[in-house]
Amino acid sequence: MIDLLRINTTMNTAISLIAIVFYLLATYRLAMALFHTDDVKKRQCKTQFFILGFAALILHGIILYQNIDISGGFNLGFYQALSLMGWCISLMVLLLALWKPLGNLALIIFPLTSLALLLEVIFKSRFILPESAPVGLRIHVLLSVVAYSLLSIGAIQAILLALQDRQLSRKKPVFIMRLPPLQLMEDLLIQIITIGFFILSLSLATGLPFLEDIFAQHLIHKTVLSILAWIIFAIMLWGRWARGWRGKTAISWILGGYVLLMLAYFGSKFVLELVLKRV
Repeated sequence: MIDLLRINTTMNTAISLIAIVFYLLATYRLAMALFHTDDVKKRQCKTQFFILGFAALILHGIILYQNIDISGGFNLGFYQALSLMGWCISLMVLLLALWKPLGNLALIIFPLTSLALLLEVIFKSRFILPESAPVGLRIHVLLSVVAYSLLSIGAIQAILLALQDRQLSRKKPVFIMRLPPLQLMEDLLIQIITIGFFILSLSLATGLPFLEDIFAQHLIHKTVLSILAWIIFAIMLWGRWARGWRGKTAISWILGGYVLLMLAYFGSKFVLELVLKRV
């Protein structure tokens, strides 16, 4: 039994390392595609990027299944949750890149997902969602993951947009020449944030019925920060539609809301699970 467990652990580690290599190779091929002037080589690099990216996601998905779907429920410990979020964000970016000019986000997202997977391999964490958990709670968790993933993509898009705007104002178009037009980037950003905000609203609504005593459940910080993040995204979208907020103003609100959302989930999860050891 011990030998079988060791073999299984070794295989999982090997699969994880191969997935990390694929993520990094995909990032490299995408970078080459951005800087190639030859259209044929650019297409070849992009094709290799998609192949390597999907291969990395498949291997990463196998590891997540092995580590999360355990006897007695689902292990959503800090490092498993971090890895799962990275996988979801990477999957969304890769799928969206098939139709929208969002593939460049993988230059940031793939290396971060590789780091999350590496942390999952090195460190162990445990937070069990029981098999007996209500369907409503499972839906809440799923919606939370999707909302966080979409808003993460939006936040990274906002950072790229800020860099693009900064280089344009300084008349240094080295970086922005490799990206889609500023107007298209901003329109995509608002679309992503709008969808992410809608799903975040559903996530909060489906989570409310399971709040009994937020102090005893250690959910006070997560609840308050999530609601504050929701309010900030709501104000940003209102400002966009009612006041025509654009550029730096919209980006500042988006990044502010995202920071609160990140603290709500991973900040509180880090303190509770890894610092206070309350699981």
